[in-house]
Amino acid sequence: MEPSRTRPAVTELRLSAFTSHRGAAFPLGPLTLFTGASGSGKTTALRAYESLARLGAGAPLGEAFPDAAACVPERAAADAQGRRGFRIGCTVDGPAGPVRLDLAVQAEPELRIVGERLTGGDQTLLATALRDPGRRTVQAAWHTAGAVPVTRAPLPDDRLGTALLPLRVAGRTQGQLRVLAAAEQAVLALRSVLVCDPQPQLMRRPVAAGRERLGRGCENLPAVLDRLLGRALDPHGALLARLAAAARAGCAGPVTELAVERLADGTVRALLARDDSGVRAATPLERLGEGELRYLALALVLLTGVSTPGVVRPAGPGEVDPALRSLTVLADGFDRSLDRRQARELLSLAAGVCAEGGLRLVGTVADASCVRGTAGATVVDLTP
Repeated sequence: MEPSRTRPAVTELRLSAFTSHRGAAFPLGPLTLFTGASGSGKTTALRAYESLARLGAGAPLGEAFPDAAACVPERAAADAQGRRGFRIGCTVDGPAGPVRLDLAVQAEPELRIVGERLTGGDQTLLATALRDPGRRTVQAAWHTAGAVPVTRAPLPDDRLGTALLPLRVAGRTQGQLRVLAAAEQAVLALRSVLVCDPQPQLMRRPVAAGRERLGRGCENLPAVLDRLLGRALDPHGALLARLAAAARAGCAGPVTELAVERLADGTVRALLARDDSGVRAATPLERLGEGELRYLALALVLLTGVSTPGVVRPAGPGEVDPALRSLTVLADGFDRSLDRRQARELLSLAAGVCAEGGLRLVGTVADASCVRGTAGATVVDLTP
């Protein structure tokens, strides 16, 4: 049977031994929200996902886990050699079928990957192990299914082996092609991640025009709106119309549209245009409350994430089939500073966008009641 052309997506996050989590496996749908009491591990789950995404994008281990010692399970004892570590993994669904990726990481005394396993179905496609602690490599073995059933070679102990396979596997045998398909599916899903954490205190400042993409803290939102208003990215104004509708639903007052003002020093600031009983006015974004600013930034990310390449991420490599491109937004504190009405409106928008395909959202919420009635939402409740 020809494989499905579904977009690669992480459908399960496993925290086998990671900070406060042990033996945990969390299902991830198109819209997934973690909830639970403070300290239950909501933020930890998103940080683990972000770390896997960084590794999938080619980052070294120290960059993916800048505080690796804090990832070691609480009260975990060191072995006879003084080693302590943690284990995480995920499942990626897509055209190659379900692919499992599991990592064992040593955090002390030296940070290194000591074991990695890539599995498709019941078959191990890649396995690595630390054979010689004195070398900064692991011994890797990947499926070949040719004259030699397995290919063995050393790989760096500070990089994700799965991400290196497309550079090491020739793709001459059916076994090699299967390994490549699984590795590329996992890497494509992991690198298609955007961490979004709007910072209202930064969003209130005018910014230089022309900055290409929305930052992690959404501090350059006025510049992004300026690009959209230029109509090169939104020639028919459909995206701006949807964004204005979202602003009307989540911001106080009779909002008619979003606008941008160019200041004398060359910077730009964003405005909410209003029409109150025939009296037109414009409110600069710096006057809005934290909830309104976070609401607008998250709405912009949801509406432009897949439909407008180059706004929240690069347009993407040309070799990736557009039908397989996707984006997963990680939003810790999704409902932070939002009132209940804003949270529900934003979740409704997220559910609609995620249902369209191509965009996925994994977030945390403090108030689980705002999720009730949201169609298609997967709720992971970490309450003990």
